[in-house]
Amino acid sequence: MKEEIKLMKGNEAIAHAAIRYGADGYFGYPITPQSEIMETLMEEKPWETTGMVVLQAESEVSAINMVYGGAACGKRVMTSSSSPGISLKQEGISYMAGAELPALIVNVMRGGPGLGTIQPSQADYFQTVKGGGHGDYRLITLAPNSVQEMADHVALGFDLAFKYNNPAMILADGVIGQMMEKVILPEQQPRKTEAEIRREQPWATLGKTKDRKPNIITSLELDPAAMEKNNIRFQDKYRKIEENEVLYEELSCEDAEYLIVAFGSMARISQKVMEMAREEGIKVGLFRPITLWPFPKKQLKEYSKKIKGILTVELNAGQMVEDVRLAVECKIPVGYFGRLGGIVPTPDEVLEELKKLCK
Repeated sequence: MKEEIKLMKGNEAIAHAAIRYGADGYFGYPITPQSEIMETLMEEKPWETTGMVVLQAESEVSAINMVYGGAACGKRVMTSSSSPGISLKQEGISYMAGAELPALIVNVMRGGPGLGTIQPSQADYFQTVKGGGHGDYRLITLAPNSVQEMADHVALGFDLAFKYNNPAMILADGVIGQMMEKVILPEQQPRKTEAEIRREQPWATLGKTKDRKPNIITSLELDPAAMEKNNIRFQDKYRKIEENEVLYEELSCEDAEYLIVAFGSMARISQKVMEMAREEGIKVGLFRPITLWPFPKKQLKEYSKKIKGILTVELNAGQMVEDVRLAVECKIPVGYFGRLGGIVPTPDEVLEELKKLCK
């Protein structure tokens, strides 16, 4: 398949990108608003063209443990779900982080807590960026704000996961998952052969051969001293990720006196707010974190030396705002505006809140 331009939903773009990336397997379970990912994979039948396995598991818990097994074999495997389903996967995600297994997890967020609503939300920021499951671990977290980025982040997420032997997550809200836009799909990439996996992932468990014993993949370590050593090594890895993999976008920030910080669909709304504010003479820039972890804290700290204030815009009760405040070290005011229950704010609402900050 050559590079192709199509009109599709964000969820559909993830499915097509996974096939074209050469993913070996997808294991999932349906839940709104991300079910189109698995539905699209089933419609495309990649097992007939690329050999990709697509399986609906009996539960979210089963799905994440199937991913664990595939990742332990060095395969490029993934899963997707929405907020309550990701909660059920947290134990498996923590196990994978502890075993240092690369895999891609997609969360198309809906409102909560509990079963909540099927409407869009960004309320899983804490769950993902702060680790979510048990233990001192981190997930590489990408926040797309377009259908194109939904597709692009599949390759990026897999590449980062394998670069650092760590699970990666695409954290999208329901707006981005369900909206339709033009997307450029990449060319078809080949799946890795067993020889390539053995060469590139020598830790992988691929079965016993004449010259090689099977590796044992585990996150269990009963010796406290050895477990501390493991954790110290993990933290060193996380520091390298923070140093090298921060991604963000800046719009009209050069002369800005104030910044709006937002991700996902809220960044799209905030871009309109920025344009409206500038028409009224308010010098506002938009700073969009693309990696929610590693978070662009150094960049925001630098901005705190030359701007008057920041407004975070979120589809939750205020979660990313905590990381923004930590980044700027209380040197400037940091406000928050958000809506709950799946209600998406209008640009006019956000602009009014921005004006309060500017007074």
